Amino acid sequence: MDRKHGCVKLSVQPSRGLVDEKFIVLVQNVPPGFQLTIHASYQCEDRHSWEAFAHYTSDTCGTVNVSEDSSLGGTYSGVEPMGLLWSLRPVPGSKPWLRLRKVNAQTPMEVTISAYQGHQTEGFVDQVPLACAVVERWYIAPGVRRIPITENGLIAALFLPPGPGPFPGLLDFWGGGGNLVEYRAALLASHGFASLAIDYLSPKITAETGNMVDNEYFEKAYRVLEQHPQILGSRIGMLGLSFGTSVTLKMAVYSKVIKLRCAVCISGSHVQPVDGNVEQILAFFHKNFEKTRCNEEDQLIWRDLLLPIPTDPTLKVDVGRLECPLLLVVGEDDQNWPTYESAMDIKEMMERAGNSHLLTILSYPNAGHLIEPPYSPHVRASTLRTFIREKVVALWGGETVAHSRAQEDSWRKTLVFLRENLYGGRNPVATSISQL
Repeated sequence: MDRKHGCVKLSVQPSRGLVDEKFIVLVQNVPPGFQLTIHASYQCEDRHSWEAFAHYTSDTCGTVNVSEDSSLGGTYSGVEPMGLLWSLRPVPGSKPWLRLRKVNAQTPMEVTISAYQGHQTEGFVDQVPLACAVVERWYIAPGVRRIPITENGLIAALFLPPGPGPFPGLLDFWGGGGNLVEYRAALLASHGFASLAIDYLSPKITAETGNMVDNEYFEKAYRVLEQHPQILGSRIGMLGLSFGTSVTLKMAVYSKVIKLRCAVCISGSHVQPVDGNVEQILAFFHKNFEKTRCNEEDQLIWRDLLLPIPTDPTLKVDVGRLECPLLLVVGEDDQNWPTYESAMDIKEMMERAGNSHLLTILSYPNAGHLIEPPYSPHVRASTLRTFIREKVVALWGGETVAHSRAQEDSWRKTLVFLRENLYGGRNPVATSISQL
């Protein structure tokens, strides 16, 4: 390249935004037909580094627009406006089986986007980029407030949208990995829903009480939302992923305290002893653990644990009794949980009971278990500390492109579902991240 590197311009717009917002990466002032690599790098809070890159050739004006131009290779191919995020992967030489998750939802992901001469595949840290820019991706919008909740033995964090409210509420349950995971609740609050992220499986809870949580624990969490002066107590929903789906379905059907306006279940199952609490459900899973298997890479495939779907009604939540709208998000290549088989059984149960009009199923071929907010990197397998074995490599499944499409589509439709059922179709007041 015969131009000075300082002449090359790389811009990312918007440079600050929510993680589910698209951005435009534009490289200008390179020669026409110039080969270059656009590279994204991110160091997460555990100090592990992730990267994505793609190969482009500039147009006759010496420009590359990632939103419009086709990648010729790299960690993704084709026209993929957000491929630099969803194709992020650990840099070569990293610890195996990593998963990228935001720990502190109140700080941004700072991703460095750089342009390099030629079609490169490695050694980026040893090269000088032609140009670079830093983009901030936030889970929490301006004005969203985080309130720690510790009353009545709860370990939770409430995220309130900007303004006086009142807002509809959401109980947000993650899966069997335990601990307080906040980033999805923060993002939901950024879209107008008062969201309570809840820890219900971590050793900290057991250490403090001597026991695992009972069903009353979830009812206490519901009352926190129901009684909060800035929350509409008659407009509360639940959202669960994986084991969080087990909690969501049980409470939605059997609790005499929790009265939901809607429920969202992502990558989960209705199979569990219906009269049991969390400890008894986990004991049921442990009893069936011998049905699981490992693949040739010693990755644990959990889904067999609940297959075949039992016919015993005491081992399935009676979704025929459900009285609120239910959205099921299904990855058809889920290797961790029998998501698709459970969804089909739920559909049959609700059809027999005459309440199938309450059911919506979003089913995605070649998507795996960890269906997260848009542009989250796809992880096919990762290390998991779990309630049955202290540490395993869990196989989640999914193909990267199809899984990423599923995350984007399901998130958009989930927000529509929540607005229709919690806001009555009215859109909440939008929050602009540009105010940061």
